[in-house]
Amino acid sequence: MYDRRAKIFVIASAFLLLVCVLRLMHMQLLPDSSLQDRIAELKLQRGRSQQLKTVRGKILDRNDIVLATDLPQFQLHISYRLSSFLDERVRQENNDDCQSPRDPIAALVLGKLETSAADELKKHIDACETCQNVYQVLQIIEKCTNFGPERADIEERIKNINDRVWNLRTFVAWARNDPDPNILEKYDNNINSVPLSEATANFEHRFPEAQRLTLISKVDDITEMDTSYPLLELRTDDDIFAAQVEFMDVNDVQILPKAKRFYPFGSVAAQTIGWVGPAKGHYKELFADDRLSSYLDDEVCGKRPGVEYVCETILRGRRGELFYDIDRRLISLTETRFGKDVRLSLDIKLQQRIEGYLADYPHEPYCGPGMAAVIIDVATTDILALVSMPVFDLNRARYDYEALIDDPDKPLINRAIYEQYPPGSVVKPLILIAGLESGHITPDKVIHCPAQKAPDGWPSCWIYNRHKTGHDAAWENNARNAIRGSCNIYFSRLADRIEPLVLQQWLLKFGYGRKSSLVPHDSSDESRVTSHESRDLRQSPGIISSSLSRGSSLQSAGMGQGLPGVPPLKEFERRLFGIGQGNLRATPLQVANAMATIARRGIYKPPRLFRKIPNSEGVALGISPETLDVVYDGMHAVVSETGGTAYREFAHSGLTEQGVIVYGKTGSTEEPDVAWFAGFAWQPQARPERSRRAQLGDGSSPRQGRAIAIAVVVEGGQHGSRDAAPLARDIIQFCIEAGYIGKALNGISNW
Repeated sequence: MYDRRAKIFVIASAFLLLVCVLRLMHMQLLPDSSLQDRIAELKLQRGRSQQLKTVRGKILDRNDIVLATDLPQFQLHISYRLSSFLDERVRQENNDDCQSPRDPIAALVLGKLETSAADELKKHIDACETCQNVYQVLQIIEKCTNFGPERADIEERIKNINDRVWNLRTFVAWARNDPDPNILEKYDNNINSVPLSEATANFEHRFPEAQRLTLISKVDDITEMDTSYPLLELRTDDDIFAAQVEFMDVNDVQILPKAKRFYPFGSVAAQTIGWVGPAKGHYKELFADDRLSSYLDDEVCGKRPGVEYVCETILRGRRGELFYDIDRRLISLTETRFGKDVRLSLDIKLQQRIEGYLADYPHEPYCGPGMAAVIIDVATTDILALVSMPVFDLNRARYDYEALIDDPDKPLINRAIYEQYPPGSVVKPLILIAGLESGHITPDKVIHCPAQKAPDGWPSCWIYNRHKTGHDAAWENNARNAIRGSCNIYFSRLADRIEPLVLQQWLLKFGYGRKSSLVPHDSSDESRVTSHESRDLRQSPGIISSSLSRGSSLQSAGMGQGLPGVPPLKEFERRLFGIGQGNLRATPLQVANAMATIARRGIYKPPRLFRKIPNSEGVALGISPETLDVVYDGMHAVVSETGGTAYREFAHSGLTEQGVIVYGKTGSTEEPDVAWFAGFAWQPQARPERSRRAQLGDGSSPRQGRAIAIAVVVEGGQHGSRDAAPLARDIIQFCIEAGYIGKALNGISNW
């Protein structure tokens, strides 16, 4: 009987074992097994990912000189596993019953305990693993103070590390334990969109403290718990070497490189290039829905309003990612996408020279530190220099931001494109074009400028205000001479004859009253961009009406179609617009580009800051050759004939001998006091059949050749001839020496 039962038991056991073996084979060998899929899914869920660093793209000038780049910066990192020993919540989670408080151990590290107490505490530390770790962290804090930071700063950084990981573990514990469906529905079932504060409040409401600690303790598989965090910046090679010596035996402390944005030219073109800073607040919205592009807590982004900000979607790369299953096998790989480079039209060496020159120039005491200068290549529309003074150091901007904001000289403002100035007499060539083309004046028509004060409500001529005489005593006050002597009587009377809408239309055609599109042509990866805010350099549209414009930018000029978004110009204010005052406002870029339009014989093209933008075909403004010749004649007389407002500054400049003809216009305004020079310098195409005198000495109209347009403005300046014209003359010389015009006489461009 017994043998029979034993045989039955053996057979049954063998059968059960066979079933188990067959089931195991089924699970392991059949790829379409649902259990195999479930195992793979569990492995994947318990797997870990490692995100790879990316590199921000460079900003380059037109000659591929680096203006902004990422350089390695070394930091001292501490692992969370070690820093967490200073977190009382972790000790509670682990039921750590060590009774040694932190303060005596800190006193031991600082050498503040008496010998007997120190010896006793050391014995306890040797016998307690937790105390050993606490002692090690406190020693690390003390050693970090040798590199500059205060002890309290290092302790605060460790606290922030511990808080960050603990909050994340709390959130994950809440998410893994049946979170309130009403909360999820509120955020479209996107659990990652639930604020930490709301998740924590719900977690505390549903579970008592002891149970919460238990649930949090189970969250030990997130990547952040195995990550190291920056504790200290190592600024010099000596710091790096010293840190290697100090921490070589500490396993949970390491020295790691991190990319730091570096601006090789420091303050040059600071307002245009812009800078980067911590990605916080609304800045984080840009890539919020792209996990590998979204900003991590220690990452930076471009700050408004420079190129770093405008080109964020181009410059910012996308992190790569390695994903491992629970067996540490590589499951998937996402390649790192490095940021693209951005190439500007600026010549940084030319910009640097102009900025240094303006900073060192012996300005009159009444001239303020605020200045701007714009240089445009007439043929290509490239902005060669976009100068705004004073400047600031881009490498210090994120640290000095509060001081820069409070600086009364407003160094953060890009005066070349954002500050709106009354253009003064530099607008007079445009007024003359409007008058000639609308038939309200002819080139030979004289508007008398007698030696007397103008009637009430009309501006007097500047020559009367200074010398109690009028232009009638010098010449026939016709069109070209009125430009030559900058006659306020002529241009206020002429502007008063032109219909307000017609006057506004001509100003708008030349680019006054509207922004230029200074944005890169390179398209961004819109699939990873959440925020679709318009990104452009912060510009001002200017004012061409008797009140502020209703829109931030205006449509392109169109004759006969009205001026959408532009308030009307009151009739009485036309006389002030004629001399560039009243409510009329323009930026230096607008003034320079208007001069470039005149140099192109009336072809308007938008200025270009980014080299990848295609050259515009341009819009012909319909200005007759006869009108242009009169304007050219007058602007050339400004710098080349006695009585010209800039003749003394240009008479012996040597520019003509270098193959350059200058066409200019000075200007000055009151309330606010501003001094201007604007115009263009032309290098004719070499023609062997023409004499040098014919090429350079007659002020002939520009056709083929090379040309640069220029605008210079000096805040506080009282005389365009004395305070701005010498600056423009020398800047033109810099452009000759940089090879953009003059000397060779062999450049050929068709405008």
